[in-house]
Amino acid sequence: MGFDLGSLLSQFAGGGNAASAPDQFHQAAQNAPADLISQGLSAMFRSDKTPAFGQMAGQLFGQANPTQQAGMLNQMLGSMGPGALASLLGGAGGSALSGIFGQITGGAASQSTLTPDQASKLTPAQVQDIAQHAEQSNPGIVDKMSSFYAEHPGLVKTLGGAALAIALAKMAENHRA
Repeated sequence: MGFDLGSLLSQFAGGGNAASAPDQFHQAAQNAPADLISQGLSAMFRSDKTPAFGQMAGQLFGQANPTQQAGMLNQMLGSMGPGALASLLGGAGGSALSGIFGQITGGAASQSTLTPDQASKLTPAQVQDIAQHAEQSNPGIVDKMSSFYAEHPGLVKTLGGAALAIALAKMAENHRA
């Protein structure tokens, strides 16, 4: 008998058990289409029952390896226009960010990408700030980052059962539709 994604997700249609959510999410992520996972993650990031997107992005950054960190940051920075980037670099913690971006691009952060080594020099708190600016300048970044995180389900499991139960509930809703 094969894996039944619908049966697994139906457990979360009404909220599910947060304690089992990390394991259930892992199983679902191995068997569900990437777009279904991404939709669930988008709902989780936008939920009023989870921390703000920026806070969760910072937490995920802290758990990621340098290659994943660079991927996250390049997605976020790529979604920001020059004005939002200038605002970010001029804000709190901006001097540390300016130094890193200046090394990479000669000052034109939107023109280049961060390497894993460069990304690993940032802190989760700095990434939280970047994510907040990215979301303010482009709310669609939540969907874009959800697609990125759908490719890294092991990383997403670090957010905990309550957040994952929300993602699974949305996946269940969309799977039935």
